[in-house]
Amino acid sequence: MELIIFIIIGYILGALPNGVWIGKYFKGIDIREHGSKNSGATNAYRVLGPKFGIMVLIADALKGFLPPFIASKFGVAGNSLLLIGMIAIIGHTLSFFLNFKGGKGVATSLGVFLFLIPQVTLTLLIIFIVVVAITKYISLGSIIAAIMLPILTYFYPTQNGLDKLPLLLMTSIIGIFVVYKHKSNIERLLKGTENKFKLK
Repeated sequence: MELIIFIIIGYILGALPNGVWIGKYFKGIDIREHGSKNSGATNAYRVLGPKFGIMVLIADALKGFLPPFIASKFGVAGNSLLLIGMIAIIGHTLSFFLNFKGGKGVATSLGVFLFLIPQVTLTLLIIFIVVVAITKYISLGSIIAAIMLPILTYFYPTQNGLDKLPLLLMTSIIGIFVVYKHKSNIERLLKGTENKFKLK
């Protein structure tokens, strides 16, 4: 019963459409009608500006970090934390607040794995920053980080009492899912029409 409660909490927190709400509250616009029409942090940055884009990024990462973190404080451990984290990511990408649509899951995955496997996550963050700094493509940084997620998970030691095989399975599923959610970005990258990241 305790696990079910935290799964529900994980989904609800993950489903919170921070980008949409922040855009409507502070700017009076729905970011799904502008830019890439995505509800995540990258589009929020482009449409709402750096301050609100960073706000969305932090909020989306927190809704991934908090469900497994809170559950761990109530004695939930091991592979159950994996399940709660995955549900939070699913909540972000399939939000009932947005008719079961949502973002691409990168920021929320960052929050989940920052708690579950911090060493892997910090390495991926460095890789992401380097790729974006060189290419100016946030989408490419996200795609490469998603591909590297299960690879680094295999080589790094596990933490938080997690079993390697379930962790590898989850990171592989999330990595594939994030790449799939970037399919339109991949098409634009191949065509050379993808938007480059610019500091405002």
